[in-house]
Amino acid sequence: MHKTSAWPLAFAYAALIAYASLYPFSGWRDQGIAPWAFLAAPWSPYWTGFDVFTNVLGYVPLGALLALALLRSGRARAAVPGAALAGALLALVLECLQSYLPARVPSNVDLALNAAGALGGALLAALLERLGAIDRWSRLRARWFVADAGGALALLALWPAALLFPAAVPFGLGQVLERLEDGLADLLEDTPFLEWLPIRDVELQPLVPLAELLCVMLGVLIPCLLAYGIARTWLRRVLCAAGVIGVGVAATTLSAALSYGPAHAWEWLDTPVRAGVWAALALAALCLPVPRRGCAALLLLALAVQLSMLNQSSADVYFAQTLQTWEQGRFIRFHGLGQWLGWVWPYAVLVYVLLRFSRRERDN
Repeated sequence: MHKTSAWPLAFAYAALIAYASLYPFSGWRDQGIAPWAFLAAPWSPYWTGFDVFTNVLGYVPLGALLALALLRSGRARAAVPGAALAGALLALVLECLQSYLPARVPSNVDLALNAAGALGGALLAALLERLGAIDRWSRLRARWFVADAGGALALLALWPAALLFPAAVPFGLGQVLERLEDGLADLLEDTPFLEWLPIRDVELQPLVPLAELLCVMLGVLIPCLLAYGIARTWLRRVLCAAGVIGVGVAATTLSAALSYGPAHAWEWLDTPVRAGVWAALALAALCLPVPRRGCAALLLLALAVQLSMLNQSSADVYFAQTLQTWEQGRFIRFHGLGQWLGWVWPYAVLVYVLLRFSRRERDN
């Protein structure tokens, strides 16, 4: 049996699929039909190639991750059927729940496509295992990373996806306070509990350029420090940092291209952001010889400072307009996935580092 990061990735991906399938979570009510009635309905003629692509592709990673997790856990015979069945059951439950949401329409076509995607992903993972690709990855991982690196690798794999949803500050994930306040105010409206909410003396303001520079610097440095905590040698730390920063810049550029158009893909890279990225590169180089425990301490400090700065600031008007493009426009299907990743990723890193090193303290 092998330790694998496929299990945490599979659970995280399943949770994100559930959120995206049930968004916007409002208007729940019994509409007078059985939640499974859609199974016997005629197949809808109103579907497009984009619908087929997204419904199949959305479940391929889930099927692949579940099959890979089962394979690495010593359950080879159950890998493909187990992963395909789990994916189909998740799709069935979510489609049934959609019957209670007026804004969503359960569909047997979507269910079939989702199940096909999960099966395709499971078969792909089994094929890669048969070809030896998974064993080669396991040997590569053993040479590059420490034995308990699964959680960190899962978080690093999710970081680029978290960057795809627009952030008020590039690499500034976890800015949730303003939305949390607004959400609680809406939830508690017309109740006596509304008065319990703390009231700030002044409104949140956007970050000044120097504060933006610091947030960008810390946002780039944090995944580098996370990688340093699991890399075996300083040379591998160099390559991990280069890969992390390169992927982060690419993901942020793709997000800008999707939001503003390909012609404006690099407009996010203004002077404070460029200075922040270069400062992060310099700090990442200085941290190369720092021991793993020291990297964990620096990572916790960087998270605390960045989250404090981000959550004491507000997004500007132009960012609010960008969010409308994603939340109400052509990216509505992906809103839940990207936004939740951007919200929770730094807090998940915080919990992971605390648990990992507290466990080491107990073991020692």
